Amino acid sequence: MAPGNEHRDIVQQSAEAQPTPLVLLKDTVIFPRIRTNISIGRERSLSAVKDARAGSGYFITGTQRQSSVENPGPEDTFHIATLVEIQSFEPRDENSIQISIEGVKRVRVLEWVQREPYPVVRWEEIAEEAAPATQGKALVRQAHNLFERFAHLSRRIGSEEAESMREISDVGHLADALASQVLQEFEQQQELLETTSPLDRLEKVCVALGNEIEILELESKIRQRVRQQVDKNQREYYLKEQLRAIQEELGSDQASEVRELREKMEQKNLPPEILARVNKEIDRLERMPSHSAEVGVLRNYLDWILALPWQEHTEDRLDMAFAQEVLDADHYGLDKVKERIIEFLAVRQLRVQQERRQQQTARGEDAGVAKSARNKGPILCLIGPPGVGNTSLGRSVAQALGRKFVRISLGGVHDEAEIRGHRRTYVSALPGRIMQAMKTAGVRNPVFLLDEIDKLTSDYRGDPSSALLEVLDPEQNSTFTDHYLELPYDLSEVFFICTGNNRYQIPRALADRMDIIEIPGYTEEEKIEIARTHLLPKVLGEHGLGKSQVQIPTNVMRYIVNRYTREAGVRSLERQLATICRKAALRIVQKPNSRIRLTERNVEQYLGVRRYSPDKALEHGQVGVATGLAWTANGGALLPVEVVTMPGKGGLIITGQLGDVMQESARAGLSYIRSRAQELKLPENFPDDLDIHIHLPEGAIPKDGPSAGITMALAIISALTRQPVRSDLAMTGEITLRGRVLAIGGLKEKTLAAHRVGIRHLVIPEDNVKDLAEIPAKIREEMKFTPVASMDQVLRVALMPVKQQDRTDPEAKVAARKTPPPPELFPTDVAAEGEHKLPPPAAPEPARDTPTL
Repeated sequence: MAPGNEHRDIVQQSAEAQPTPLVLLKDTVIFPRIRTNISIGRERSLSAVKDARAGSGYFITGTQRQSSVENPGPEDTFHIATLVEIQSFEPRDENSIQISIEGVKRVRVLEWVQREPYPVVRWEEIAEEAAPATQGKALVRQAHNLFERFAHLSRRIGSEEAESMREISDVGHLADALASQVLQEFEQQQELLETTSPLDRLEKVCVALGNEIEILELESKIRQRVRQQVDKNQREYYLKEQLRAIQEELGSDQASEVRELREKMEQKNLPPEILARVNKEIDRLERMPSHSAEVGVLRNYLDWILALPWQEHTEDRLDMAFAQEVLDADHYGLDKVKERIIEFLAVRQLRVQQERRQQQTARGEDAGVAKSARNKGPILCLIGPPGVGNTSLGRSVAQALGRKFVRISLGGVHDEAEIRGHRRTYVSALPGRIMQAMKTAGVRNPVFLLDEIDKLTSDYRGDPSSALLEVLDPEQNSTFTDHYLELPYDLSEVFFICTGNNRYQIPRALADRMDIIEIPGYTEEEKIEIARTHLLPKVLGEHGLGKSQVQIPTNVMRYIVNRYTREAGVRSLERQLATICRKAALRIVQKPNSRIRLTERNVEQYLGVRRYSPDKALEHGQVGVATGLAWTANGGALLPVEVVTMPGKGGLIITGQLGDVMQESARAGLSYIRSRAQELKLPENFPDDLDIHIHLPEGAIPKDGPSAGITMALAIISALTRQPVRSDLAMTGEITLRGRVLAIGGLKEKTLAAHRVGIRHLVIPEDNVKDLAEIPAKIREEMKFTPVASMDQVLRVALMPVKQQDRTDPEAKVAARKTPPPPELFPTDVAAEGEHKLPPPAAPEPARDTPTL
């Protein structure tokens, strides 16, 4: 049978015609008289197409209601389908084929004859209604006009497709052809397939064409508007502007993000000026294209503003007894600092009471002034050697006040932007450390610790200490402005605590803005008490030991402090105790029932050979040797000065790694001696044939400062006059060319150093008598202090008379020939004020007390 006859036979079959294979498509509708290319990949569909091709060449295409169903049944498909004819068949691989089909007519599926291996159905033809000629012609003309406009606006329709569409004059054929080109949703296509009236189908297509033309015209309008706004060469900017214009037309801007920011803004209760700025920036973000590079910068900026505590604060705990208890529990000593904190609480409590009274009697401006005055926080600076508790004190203060605690370390900071932040114009810009710490605290009145403020440095990027001037100035920090935020932020309620080791390394302008409290080093008794009550229980707990398992008596603790540590604080002492606990833990693990008690004999088994030998005072007075006192970062120390004379040409040799100030003090002392040569019974030209060598032992340790002036001058006079210096006293003081003794610093530390080695007599400047109150009462009672105002008084107190038997000693005779005869340094008249007369001579002591020189 010829193919044409077979085609006519199948087309004319009714519902009782022979069953035909059914191929179900996903999201695709085939229309009659429309040629379409489709891919077949499902096994059932492949079998159906192959059998149809081997048979009549016809099969029925239907559409699934849901594309997710893999093995659909009758209830999963639309009943109106299309009878199609296979035009071409092209296998791709074993599991898929490409076929070209042409729709023949609409059919209605009546019954599924079989389901496996593929669906086979019985069907009937759906007859189309006849369309009135005049109405149909008008509708076809309207459809052609609409499609021409659609093709002109759309970029999907080619010229050949548009020309072929103009040649179709049949109403039903034109409706089906336009539906396959214009409609994108398969539900709309299925609705047109089920519409039997050609006029109704074409009307629906015309409506759809009108909608599509309106959308395309709007797109063209948007493209034209954007094209007028941007430069032709800036393609990337053009695409972004096009997207922005589309968002404006559709009304789909960054609504959710902006809504979230506005909700946060309403919850923050921002000050009026900050609220206005945030509103302005949110409006900018709302108008900005979503793909603009500035969106991320602006969003981060708003996040930072909304994350800072503008109104949040904590209520101070004004219980002074509790604060004293907390401070005493965490730190031993430090009475000045504790007293300052308690004073702050007392003032704060009075201000709270004052504000309550003013709120009852005053309104408006007066109440506002009272509130701002009440909220102003103090600015303390704790200066002391390492290990005395400067840093840990800040956390204890926060606990005592019930405030949040934040800390930043300023050691090595050399960029001004670390304090004030970078401007937003820089890539990855951030606020400074001050604002970052405030964000971390979450409240506007934390305890803020600025650690190691004396370690700030500066370079070409700026001076961070200058940036801190605004932060630490109570009159300015209420409007602190970070470069990143560019908004005034109130830091007046912050309790600033700065720490450092050397107050002279802090710039003067910065130090002037702070209440500086000097924290001296701990005394030996204080270290023992801290170790017994604080350090030892802490270290035992860290190592899992009990108090009964490791016992360290007080005398052993003193031995450890003196022989294994040499510091002003207690850090090294804590490490030594940790070493003991580690070794004790090992022994207890090996012998569980053992108990360890340290003694001075067995302490070396845990800590090794002792590291330090105690400073010792001289047993006998010696010529040219005087004992001075020095201040170091680790506390006070003895500073012995040795002077010898030798034949030479009047040179002055200074050794011991002395700094410039100390060398100048030595030269000033020598000039004073030369000016007083007559009173000291020295030849006027005595330096011309002598070299004087001044040496300070322990030459590997740098030394500097003017406080050893009288010590070096006394040692030089002793070497020239051959009179020994008393060994039971030490001295400190600065000397002038006129012989005046000036005040020095660190008297407490120096006194403790002398007391530690057994010296109980100190010669101090008269101007330092006021500082004796800082020395512990127990030590002050055991010491004798001799205040002096001039070098004459020092000579009268410190020099011993020459022993007669020294002149019989052969070595003494040789020395006597090389040096001038000793003067009589004790005249009967007392020096009048402003003159330089020496005290009267004393009777010679017995020869047995003369030291061997």
